[in-house]
Amino acid sequence: MQLQSAAVNSGKATKTCLVVEDNVFDQERIKRIMDKSFQGVFVAMASTIEAARQHMERYQTSIILLDNNLPDGTGANFAIELAENPEFAKIPIVMVSDWPTPFMFDKAQSAGVIHVVNKSDFGARYIHAAFDHKADRKRVS
Repeated sequence: MQLQSAAVNSGKATKTCLVVEDNVFDQERIKRIMDKSFQGVFVAMASTIEAARQHMERYQTSIILLDNNLPDGTGANFAIELAENPEFAKIPIVMVSDWPTPFMFDKAQSAGVIHVVNKSDFGARYIHAAFDHKADRKRVS
């Protein structure tokens, strides 16, 4: 399993952010954003969808930051999978992708993803929006 975890800014974590991203540079960039902007958030890094599934089976997850192009599938399809599962359907998801396409936007919207953001535009405001988001994602049927 390819999963890394770290408590951001030490201290007891009250929320968990699962980052599903296979690119080490992008993982580090997200870690820096979390470190600078969020106190007491536990950050788990998964480089594959399977590692994300394993994390979610074992740990509570507050939000998910999700890349679209992953070694074992697409983030948009994983978002739909989560939306179909009552246990995970209400977790806010922000998709962070190099090349957001209209097709990906449509899939993400159908799964209730709250934002689809180009990696170059991604910043703390999207994480704040995910933490502030009321759990009202629609289940896909």
